[in-house]
Amino acid sequence: MKYYLGVTDYNWFTFLRDQKADEVNFWQPGGRHNFKVIGQGAPFLFKLKAPHNAIGGIGWMVSHSILPLSVAWSFFGHKNGVDSVEKLKQKILSYRKDQHPNPPIGCILLTDPVFFEEKDWLDVPQSWSKSIVQGKSYETSTIEGSTLWQKVLQRLDQYRWMERAVEQKAPLVEEPAGEYRSILSKVRIGQGAFRSIITEAYQRKCAISGEKTLPVLQAAHIKPYAQSGPHKLSNGLLLRSDIHTLFDAGYLTVTPEKVVEVSPRIREEYENGKEYYRFHGQPLIILPDQQRQQPGKEYLTWHNDQVYRS
Repeated sequence: MKYYLGVTDYNWFTFLRDQKADEVNFWQPGGRHNFKVIGQGAPFLFKLKAPHNAIGGIGWMVSHSILPLSVAWSFFGHKNGVDSVEKLKQKILSYRKDQHPNPPIGCILLTDPVFFEEKDWLDVPQSWSKSIVQGKSYETSTIEGSTLWQKVLQRLDQYRWMERAVEQKAPLVEEPAGEYRSILSKVRIGQGAFRSIITEAYQRKCAISGEKTLPVLQAAHIKPYAQSGPHKLSNGLLLRSDIHTLFDAGYLTVTPEKVVEVSPRIREEYENGKEYYRFHGQPLIILPDQQRQQPGKEYLTWHNDQVYRS
Protein backbone atom coordinates (compact mmCIF):
# COMPACT_ATOMS: atom_id res chain seq x y z
CA MET A 1 0.00 0.00 0.00
CA LYS A 2 1.20 3.49 -0.80
CA TYR A 3 0.84 6.32 1.69
CA TYR A 4 2.11 9.88 1.88
CA LEU A 5 4.00 12.15 4.28
CA GLY A 6 2.87 15.70 3.68
CA VAL A 7 4.81 18.64 5.11
CA THR A 8 2.58 20.93 7.14
CA ASP A 9 2.66 23.97 9.38
CA TYR A 10 2.54 23.54 13.16
CA ASN A 11 -0.08 26.29 13.52
CA TRP A 12 -2.35 24.54 10.99
CA PHE A 13 -1.86 21.29 12.88
CA THR A 14 -2.58 22.67 16.37
CA PHE A 15 -5.57 24.75 15.23
CA LEU A 16 -7.29 21.72 13.72
CA ARG A 17 -6.27 19.48 16.62
CA ASP A 18 -7.91 21.91 19.05
CA GLN A 19 -10.99 22.15 16.85
CA LYS A 20 -11.33 18.36 16.88
CA ALA A 21 -12.06 18.59 13.15
CA ASP A 22 -13.64 15.56 11.49
CA GLU A 23 -12.09 16.51 8.14
CA VAL A 24 -9.40 18.96 7.05
CA ASN A 25 -8.26 20.81 3.95
CA PHE A 26 -4.53 20.27 3.46
CA TRP A 27 -4.27 23.23 1.10
CA GLN A 28 -1.52 24.03 -1.38
CA PRO A 29 -0.95 27.72 -2.19
CA GLY A 30 0.01 27.18 -5.84
CA GLY A 31 -3.14 25.55 -7.16
CA ARG A 32 -1.58 24.54 -10.46
CA HIS A 33 -1.36 20.76 -10.52
CA ASN A 34 -3.61 17.92 -9.48
CA PHE A 35 -2.37 15.77 -6.61
CA LYS A 36 -2.20 12.21 -7.94
CA VAL A 37 0.44 10.63 -5.72
CA ILE A 38 -2.08 8.57 -3.73
CA GLY A 39 -5.66 7.57 -4.36
CA GLN A 40 -8.93 7.88 -2.49
CA GLY A 41 -8.84 6.27 0.94
CA ALA A 42 -5.05 6.21 1.19
CA PRO A 43 -3.32 7.32 4.43
CA PHE A 44 -1.84 10.82 4.51
CA LEU A 45 0.56 11.50 7.40
CA PHE A 46 1.21 14.97 8.83
CA LYS A 47 4.94 15.74 8.85
CA LEU A 48 5.52 18.87 10.93
CA LYS A 49 8.05 21.43 9.72
CA ALA A 50 11.23 22.36 11.60
CA PRO A 51 11.93 22.74 14.44
CA HIS A 52 9.52 19.89 15.23
CA ASN A 53 10.51 17.51 12.40
CA ALA A 54 8.15 14.75 13.45
CA ILE A 55 5.04 12.92 12.29
CA GLY A 56 2.14 14.29 14.33
CA GLY A 57 -0.93 12.62 12.90
CA ILE A 58 -2.80 11.10 9.98
CA GLY A 59 -5.80 11.71 7.72
CA TRP A 60 -7.34 9.78 4.83
CA MET A 61 -7.40 10.99 1.25
CA VAL A 62 -10.83 11.94 -0.09
CA SER A 63 -10.18 14.10 -3.13
CA HIS A 64 -8.11 16.85 -4.67
CA SER A 65 -9.58 19.95 -6.24
CA ILE A 66 -8.27 23.27 -7.45
CA LEU A 67 -10.69 25.88 -6.15
CA PRO A 68 -10.80 29.66 -5.86
CA LEU A 69 -9.88 30.65 -2.30
CA SER A 70 -13.39 31.99 -1.62
CA VAL A 71 -14.95 28.68 -2.67
CA ALA A 72 -12.45 26.70 -0.58
CA TRP A 73 -13.53 28.77 2.41
CA SER A 74 -17.25 28.28 1.66
CA PHE A 75 -16.70 24.52 1.35
CA PHE A 76 -14.42 23.94 4.35
CA GLY A 77 -14.47 27.04 6.59
CA HIS A 78 -12.38 26.56 9.76
CA LYS A 79 -11.31 23.17 8.43
CA ASN A 80 -8.79 25.12 6.33
CA GLY A 81 -6.83 25.52 9.57
CA VAL A 82 -7.59 29.19 10.34
CA ASP A 83 -10.53 31.05 11.86
CA SER A 84 -11.33 33.50 9.06
CA VAL A 85 -11.19 33.81 5.29
CA GLU A 86 -8.98 36.89 5.73
CA LYS A 87 -6.35 34.85 7.58
CA LEU A 88 -6.52 32.14 4.97
CA LYS A 89 -5.91 34.71 2.24
CA GLN A 90 -2.97 36.18 4.15
CA LYS A 91 -1.36 32.77 4.51
CA ILE A 92 -1.94 31.87 0.86
CA LEU A 93 -0.55 35.16 -0.47
CA SER A 94 2.52 34.89 1.77
CA TYR A 95 3.56 31.89 -0.33
CA ARG A 96 2.70 33.40 -3.72
CA LYS A 97 4.50 35.97 -5.84
CA ASP A 98 1.29 37.37 -7.28
CA GLN A 99 -1.41 39.18 -5.30
CA HIS A 100 -4.42 37.60 -6.98
CA PRO A 101 -7.61 38.80 -5.22
CA ASN A 102 -9.10 35.29 -5.26
CA PRO A 103 -6.26 32.90 -6.05
CA PRO A 104 -6.85 29.27 -7.04
CA ILE A 105 -5.48 26.90 -4.43
CA GLY A 106 -4.96 23.16 -4.30
CA CYS A 107 -7.32 21.47 -1.85
CA ILE A 108 -6.32 18.01 -0.62
CA LEU A 109 -9.32 16.97 1.44
CA LEU A 110 -8.59 14.52 4.24
CA THR A 111 -11.17 12.88 6.46
CA ASP A 112 -11.20 11.35 9.95
CA PRO A 113 -7.90 12.94 11.05
CA VAL A 114 -6.10 11.74 14.16
CA PHE A 115 -3.79 14.21 15.90
CA PHE A 116 -1.21 12.54 18.15
CA GLU A 117 -0.13 14.09 21.42
CA GLU A 118 3.45 15.34 21.30
CA LYS A 119 4.73 12.43 23.39
CA ASP A 120 3.39 10.09 20.68
CA TRP A 121 4.89 11.83 17.67
CA LEU A 122 6.87 9.55 15.36
CA ASP A 123 10.31 10.06 13.90
CA VAL A 124 10.53 10.58 10.16
CA PRO A 125 12.20 7.80 8.11
CA GLN A 126 15.96 7.96 7.71
CA SER A 127 15.58 8.52 3.96
CA TRP A 128 13.70 11.76 4.55
CA SER A 129 15.64 14.70 3.11
CA LYS A 130 15.63 18.19 4.58
CA SER A 131 15.25 19.49 1.02
CA ILE A 132 11.74 18.00 0.70
CA VAL A 133 9.26 20.87 0.55
CA GLN A 134 5.85 19.27 -0.04
CA GLY A 135 6.08 15.61 0.87
CA LYS A 136 7.06 12.10 -0.11
CA SER A 137 5.27 8.78 -0.64
CA TYR A 138 6.20 5.45 0.91
CA GLU A 139 5.25 1.86 0.16
CA THR A 140 4.49 -0.80 2.75
CA SER A 141 6.23 -3.28 0.43
CA THR A 142 9.58 -1.78 1.52
CA ILE A 143 11.21 -2.35 4.90
CA GLU A 144 11.28 1.36 5.69
CA GLY A 145 7.70 1.96 4.60
CA SER A 146 6.39 -1.11 6.42
CA THR A 147 8.25 -0.28 9.64
CA LEU A 148 6.76 3.21 9.79
CA TRP A 149 3.29 1.98 8.92
CA GLN A 150 3.36 -0.55 11.75
CA LYS A 151 4.15 2.29 14.15
CA VAL A 152 1.23 4.28 12.74
CA LEU A 153 -1.10 1.30 13.27
CA GLN A 154 0.02 1.11 16.89
CA ARG A 155 -0.85 4.78 17.33
CA LEU A 156 -4.26 4.30 15.72
CA ASP A 157 -4.98 1.44 18.08
CA GLN A 158 -3.72 3.50 21.02
CA TYR A 159 -6.03 6.38 20.07
CA ARG A 160 -8.93 3.95 19.55
CA TRP A 161 -9.43 5.20 16.02
CA MET A 162 -11.02 1.87 15.13
CA GLU A 163 -13.90 2.66 17.48
CA ARG A 164 -14.63 6.12 16.09
CA ALA A 165 -16.86 5.12 13.17
CA VAL A 166 -19.96 7.31 12.98
CA GLU A 167 -22.91 5.33 11.69
CA GLN A 168 -24.60 8.28 10.01
CA LYS A 169 -21.72 8.57 7.55
CA ALA A 170 -21.23 6.25 4.60
CA PRO A 171 -17.83 4.60 4.14
CA LEU A 172 -15.53 6.41 1.73
CA VAL A 173 -14.09 3.11 0.53
CA GLU A 174 -17.00 0.73 0.13
CA GLU A 175 -15.02 -2.33 -0.90
CA PRO A 176 -11.48 -2.03 0.49
CA ALA A 177 -9.21 -4.89 -0.42
CA GLY A 178 -6.42 -6.93 1.14
CA GLU A 179 -4.81 -6.70 4.55
CA TYR A 180 -5.93 -3.06 5.02
CA ARG A 181 -9.63 -3.86 4.86
CA SER A 182 -10.08 -3.35 8.63
CA ILE A 183 -8.57 0.15 8.36
CA LEU A 184 -10.02 1.51 5.13
CA SER A 185 -13.54 0.21 5.74
CA LYS A 186 -13.82 2.70 8.61
CA VAL A 187 -12.85 5.78 6.64
CA ARG A 188 -15.82 8.16 6.42
CA ILE A 189 -16.72 11.36 4.65
CA GLY A 190 -18.26 14.51 6.08
CA GLN A 191 -20.07 17.55 4.69
CA GLY A 192 -17.01 19.24 3.18
CA ALA A 193 -15.91 16.00 1.55
CA PHE A 194 -19.41 15.48 0.18
CA ARG A 195 -19.36 18.92 -1.44
CA SER A 196 -15.93 18.33 -2.91
CA ILE A 197 -16.55 14.91 -4.44
CA ILE A 198 -19.98 15.89 -5.80
CA THR A 199 -18.52 19.02 -7.42
CA GLU A 200 -15.78 17.05 -9.16
CA ALA A 201 -17.95 14.06 -10.10
CA TYR A 202 -20.39 16.38 -11.91
CA GLN A 203 -17.55 18.14 -13.77
CA ARG A 204 -18.37 21.39 -11.94
CA LYS A 205 -21.66 21.74 -13.81
CA CYS A 206 -25.28 21.73 -12.69
CA ALA A 207 -26.78 18.32 -13.50
CA ILE A 208 -30.00 19.95 -14.75
CA SER A 209 -29.08 23.32 -16.29
CA GLY A 210 -25.41 22.81 -17.15
CA GLU A 211 -24.52 26.02 -15.27
CA LYS A 212 -20.78 26.11 -14.53
CA THR A 213 -20.35 29.27 -12.43
CA LEU A 214 -18.80 27.61 -9.40
CA PRO A 215 -20.02 29.99 -6.64
CA VAL A 216 -23.68 29.30 -7.49
CA LEU A 217 -23.35 25.50 -7.61
CA GLN A 218 -24.33 23.48 -4.55
CA ALA A 219 -24.03 19.84 -3.59
CA ALA A 220 -27.56 18.66 -2.88
CA HIS A 221 -28.51 15.61 -0.86
CA ILE A 222 -31.33 13.69 -2.53
CA LYS A 223 -32.35 12.28 0.85
CA PRO A 224 -31.38 14.89 3.46
CA TYR A 225 -28.60 14.14 5.89
CA ALA A 226 -30.92 15.13 8.74
CA GLN A 227 -33.21 12.28 7.68
CA SER A 228 -30.45 9.65 7.56
CA GLY A 229 -29.40 10.44 4.01
CA PRO A 230 -25.70 9.53 3.75
CA HIS A 231 -22.82 11.69 2.51
CA LYS A 232 -22.19 9.59 -0.59
CA LEU A 233 -22.10 10.22 -4.32
CA SER A 234 -25.18 8.17 -5.08
CA ASN A 235 -27.18 10.38 -2.69
CA GLY A 236 -26.06 13.62 -4.32
CA LEU A 237 -26.60 16.00 -7.21
CA LEU A 238 -24.74 19.17 -8.16
CA LEU A 239 -27.37 21.86 -8.70
CA ARG A 240 -27.58 25.58 -9.35
CA SER A 241 -28.60 27.27 -6.10
CA ASP A 242 -32.14 28.22 -7.18
CA ILE A 243 -32.78 24.74 -8.59
CA HIS A 244 -31.42 23.27 -5.34
CA THR A 245 -33.93 25.38 -3.39
CA LEU A 246 -36.83 24.11 -5.52
CA PHE A 247 -35.56 20.52 -5.25
CA ASP A 248 -35.40 20.66 -1.46
CA ALA A 249 -38.84 22.30 -1.28
CA GLY A 250 -40.40 19.63 -3.51
CA TYR A 251 -41.24 21.82 -6.49
CA LEU A 252 -38.85 19.85 -8.66
CA THR A 253 -37.62 16.27 -8.60
CA VAL A 254 -35.67 13.70 -10.60
CA THR A 255 -37.35 10.37 -11.34
CA PRO A 256 -35.61 7.02 -10.82
CA GLU A 257 -35.05 7.09 -14.59
CA LYS A 258 -33.05 10.33 -14.06
CA VAL A 259 -35.63 12.54 -15.77
CA VAL A 260 -36.53 15.99 -14.39
CA GLU A 261 -40.10 16.69 -13.31
CA VAL A 262 -41.30 20.18 -12.38
CA SER A 263 -44.38 20.51 -10.23
CA PRO A 264 -47.45 22.47 -11.47
CA ARG A 265 -47.54 23.91 -7.95
CA ILE A 266 -45.00 26.58 -8.95
CA ARG A 267 -47.48 28.05 -11.45
CA GLU A 268 -50.46 27.54 -9.13
CA GLU A 269 -48.86 29.02 -6.02
CA TYR A 270 -46.57 31.67 -7.47
CA GLU A 271 -48.03 32.39 -10.93
CA ASN A 272 -44.54 31.97 -12.31
CA GLY A 273 -41.97 29.33 -13.18
CA LYS A 274 -41.42 29.60 -16.92
CA GLU A 275 -37.66 29.42 -16.38
CA TYR A 276 -38.05 26.02 -14.73
CA TYR A 277 -40.77 24.37 -16.80
CA ARG A 278 -38.37 24.20 -19.72
CA PHE A 279 -36.51 21.48 -17.79
CA HIS A 280 -39.64 19.33 -17.38
CA GLY A 281 -39.17 15.94 -19.08
CA GLN A 282 -35.47 16.52 -19.66
CA PRO A 283 -32.97 13.80 -18.68
CA LEU A 284 -30.12 14.91 -16.44
CA ILE A 285 -27.50 16.39 -18.75
CA ILE A 286 -24.50 15.86 -16.47
CA LEU A 287 -23.80 12.60 -14.60
CA PRO A 288 -20.74 10.97 -13.02
CA ASP A 289 -18.91 8.62 -15.36
CA GLN A 290 -19.26 5.55 -13.15
CA GLN A 291 -22.71 4.00 -12.85
CA ARG A 292 -22.34 3.32 -9.11
CA GLN A 293 -21.66 7.03 -8.50
CA GLN A 294 -24.81 8.18 -10.27
CA PRO A 295 -27.99 9.05 -8.33
CA GLY A 296 -29.31 5.92 -6.64
CA LYS A 297 -32.83 4.75 -7.47
CA GLU A 298 -33.63 4.25 -3.79
CA TYR A 299 -32.85 7.90 -3.00
CA LEU A 300 -34.62 9.26 -6.08
CA THR A 301 -37.68 7.15 -5.28
CA TRP A 302 -37.65 8.47 -1.72
CA HIS A 303 -37.55 12.07 -2.97
CA ASN A 304 -40.37 11.43 -5.46
CA ASP A 305 -42.55 9.83 -2.79
CA GLN A 306 -41.73 11.93 0.26
CA VAL A 307 -40.80 15.40 -0.99
CA TYR A 308 -42.12 16.10 -4.48
CA ARG A 309 -45.30 18.18 -4.69
CA SER A 310 -47.02 16.49 -7.61
